[in-house]
Amino acid sequence: MEVSAFGVSATGTVYEIGGQRFEVATSGFAQAIANAHAARQRPRCQCTPEGVEMYVARLAGPHRGYIVKRMPDTGCRHACDCPSYEPPADLSCLGPVLGTAINEDPATGQTNLRLGFSLTKLPGRSQMPTEGGESESVCTDGTKLSLRGLLHYLWDQAELTHWKPGFAGRRNWATVRRHLLQAAENIATHGQPLLVSLYIPEVFSVEQRDAIHTRHRRQWSRAIPRPGQPQPLMLMVAEVKEIAPSRYGHTAILKHIPDQAFTLDESLYRRLGRCFERELTLWGTEADLHLIVMATFRLDEAGAPAIVEMTLMLATAQWLPVEDAWERQLINALVRNGRSFIKGLRYNSRPVQALASVSLLDCGIAAHPLFIDRDHRHGDALAQGFATLDTDENPPAWRWLPADGDMPALPPQQLWQPAAPLP
Repeated sequence: MEVSAFGVSATGTVYEIGGQRFEVATSGFAQAIANAHAARQRPRCQCTPEGVEMYVARLAGPHRGYIVKRMPDTGCRHACDCPSYEPPADLSCLGPVLGTAINEDPATGQTNLRLGFSLTKLPGRSQMPTEGGESESVCTDGTKLSLRGLLHYLWDQAELTHWKPGFAGRRNWATVRRHLLQAAENIATHGQPLLVSLYIPEVFSVEQRDAIHTRHRRQWSRAIPRPGQPQPLMLMVAEVKEIAPSRYGHTAILKHIPDQAFTLDESLYRRLGRCFERELTLWGTEADLHLIVMATFRLDEAGAPAIVEMTLMLATAQWLPVEDAWERQLINALVRNGRSFIKGLRYNSRPVQALASVSLLDCGIAAHPLFIDRDHRHGDALAQGFATLDTDENPPAWRWLPADGDMPALPPQQLWQPAAPLP
């Protein structure tokens, strides 16, 4: 969770800064965090009686504001109704990449990423998903982020994995794009800001067609091939509209870029169908699902964009990521019932690793993890995970085995304890 002076805020959150308490979005908060940054003071989030230390970073993007961020690996120390809360590492696949592939420096406010895929292309080399049901971009170890791992990290940092009933009807592509770009601020890789390479299409408008085309072509110009030099690649996050045959090979048509197709060569297209058969099949049968692509792409000699490497992710109508029909059923049930939760993401981990699909935030003092055990292979891992969390405050395990029957009843809601008022 990030709370800034330019409007990314959670009204009601209270921080202690320099011995005084400030509520977000009230008079004096913006100046207080600016002063804290200058004085290298650490605000304390007041969501718990003892407080949790935070830090203030200066935004590197166009906003040029200040932002309050949680200290690395402290999200689970916040109250579960606090916007800065995140599930503990043993319930998440984020843990194995923190401190290795993802390095956050509170002193500078910058996060440095180590990527397991290339952002340049040498002549004659291609990068494609491997056979066997997994993209090579998801087969890196914990020291580098795969392409899917980077997509999951941005989605997490943008808080598009979070859901509360008040969000209903308020998420669209413009919102998703804005939050992803804000999440990418102060992130660097290979010694350069991530925003230099990151392209996320803006909402298309017929009236603004020429201006939009000019802006994206200006951004893509860094990927123009130059003789005798490695070709820089662009990173893209977009929603897929169609992947279909073309006159030569295949093309991906993306939403909000109606007049520009992205080419896929025949080999990439064939392997894409094998690696992401589950995602493509479910997307083709469920009209309310979004299919999100993250890809590296280059410009060919004619100036046409060509995808080099890609990964796919399904998302619900609320833009919440799902892996399969079972997770979709669970997420839809939670949304219909007005629940508050955080969706777990897999990052670099393979499907065989146990993952809390959801952490419910409205079950009292502790978050309540929900597991889907699709083929009984996670039983021991789940038991071990809950043994480490076995305290009087933690609820009993919720586990759904789809092969054994219907989804169990959801854990009951409990009202939040009100936050301490300002003195």
